[in-house]
Amino acid sequence: MKYWFLLIFSISSAFCFAQSSSNRKAQTFFEKAGPLIQKQDYASAEEALKSAVDADPLFQNAHILLAAVYKLQKKYVDSKAAYQKAILINKNVLPEVIYGLAEMEFATQEYDKAKQHFNEFLSSNSSSERVKLAKKYLLDCDFAALAIRKPVKYMPTNLDNGVNTTDAEYFPALTADGETLVFTRQVNGNEDFWTSQFKNNSWGLATPLSANINTTKYNEGAQTISPDGKYLFFTGCNRPDGLGRCDIYVSHREGKDWGEPYNIGKPVNSEYWESQPAISPDGRTLYFISNRPGGSGGYDIWKSTITDDAKWGPAINLGSEINTPYDENTPFLHADGKTLYFSSDGWPGFGNKDIFYSRMDDAGKFNKPVNIGYPINSFDDESGLIVSADGNLGMFSSNLKDGFGSQDIYSFGLPEIAKPLKVSYVKGIVRDKETKKTIESNVQVIDLKSNKTVFDDYTDPETGQFLAVMPIGSDYLFNVNAEGYLFYSENFELKAGDINKPYQIEVYIEKIKQGGNVTLKNIFFDTNKYNLLPASIRELDLLIDFLNQNASVNIEIQGHTDHVGDAKLNEKLSLNRANAVYEYLIKHEIDANRLTFKGFGASKPIADNKTELGRKNNRRTSFVITKV
Repeated sequence: MKYWFLLIFSISSAFCFAQSSSNRKAQTFFEKAGPLIQKQDYASAEEALKSAVDADPLFQNAHILLAAVYKLQKKYVDSKAAYQKAILINKNVLPEVIYGLAEMEFATQEYDKAKQHFNEFLSSNSSSERVKLAKKYLLDCDFAALAIRKPVKYMPTNLDNGVNTTDAEYFPALTADGETLVFTRQVNGNEDFWTSQFKNNSWGLATPLSANINTTKYNEGAQTISPDGKYLFFTGCNRPDGLGRCDIYVSHREGKDWGEPYNIGKPVNSEYWESQPAISPDGRTLYFISNRPGGSGGYDIWKSTITDDAKWGPAINLGSEINTPYDENTPFLHADGKTLYFSSDGWPGFGNKDIFYSRMDDAGKFNKPVNIGYPINSFDDESGLIVSADGNLGMFSSNLKDGFGSQDIYSFGLPEIAKPLKVSYVKGIVRDKETKKTIESNVQVIDLKSNKTVFDDYTDPETGQFLAVMPIGSDYLFNVNAEGYLFYSENFELKAGDINKPYQIEVYIEKIKQGGNVTLKNIFFDTNKYNLLPASIRELDLLIDFLNQNASVNIEIQGHTDHVGDAKLNEKLSLNRANAVYEYLIKHEIDANRLTFKGFGASKPIADNKTELGRKNNRRTSFVITKV
């Protein structure tokens, strides 16, 4: 739109100085250009105006209008030359003509000249709305001049014909394991979702995502997929159940297909424009774009977090840490839960929309955004970046020279400085221990350092599969539970600096029965002590939930040590540790008649005491069902 307004302003400016040409042929060509511009036939308008200035080289009006038409076609060098010719004819031009020349000098990387003319425009005491833009452009000039001298490595690779076609492909979305890609494809003006699987080091032939989501009547686009690939949030516009022109919808994957999408409603959606959702890795916070009142101006990034009663909370603007008086769009929160990528034309950059990144601090506040650099960003619009879970690849859409059509999806190696925090993930299947059949069960992953739940969802009801992301640098409680079964406990230590490979596991859980045994892998004590450490509380609370849900179950709490040290002292230590758990359960209203405790010292090892790992596994707390 700002191109069109500049064009109108240029026409107005031109007529102030030269209402017409005395050369009838030049005037005829000039008048012919107007209707062509209104039809957006810029190529024909260009030819008409070129004929006008050929007939009358001093026809300033035609030079200015030609400069605007060149700009509309992104012919920035030609536009700059046309502005220069117009000013040579008569230097006494309106400030907006100087502004137009400065923009084209900026677009052609003549930053010193651009700054000179932006400052000349500002010194003219113009009341134009472009005063604010000119001040922003001065910051852009300083940034761009430095960024071009320090380019980042950038080698985009087309995803090839498994994904890209002669039609337009854009808005990629990727699961955390990097195996499933969902993207938007536009065919004959209709936008639908397609999906491709990564196998044998290449993307397979894409297929329509689901007839339950794709429609012929409406467009589906601007989507995000949860890291585990089970939830798809997307933008739907002009629908009967819409609250505004565009709303956010969600669909849940059910086995091999997707469920019917539904409008997530207020307070996320409103009578205004909501689009471009991005879901946090824990599935609890949704980031999106809206032009509703209360923002910084234009289109802003907002967020909503699920409340304790499983409803979306109030929409909160990310504030001036991220949003500007201009436009922000295409937010993407990485699987690390901390690094936000988005596009903006408000922060210092190359003039139009650039890609930025910002990292959230421990207090939940985003730091000042950083431009991802040149030549990833350029004078054209750049947006829609997503980043793989391992942080190595960026993925976006563009119409580069080696493409198949108008827009293709590309990947590229992310600059080291722009990479997110390291993450790993645990991916697996839950099965019945006896029948080996898959089970729909609840999976929880809890960060023991922050005491925050990073994943809490059910396995796929058909396949029993799950995938949970875990940022590097913390310890995680991993719990699986299902009705009528003993729960499963595991602990993952992801030390900072380690490059942890993803965990691929099969979890076998057994039905509740007498003699059933569970090792509690998230009960912690200091060496040779028996006071429960704070990190033990979440596991103990899960045990309390289990006992409350299964009121007929009695258990014996068992303490174990490795073989290091005196056997009698080890037995006493293990007894005291079991008693600590026992006392905690009683304190939290579990009937003492349902509980016993015992210490076994090193008498019941489950691993080889000759290794540190084996000794660590032998130092454990467990429970056995004594009565059902």
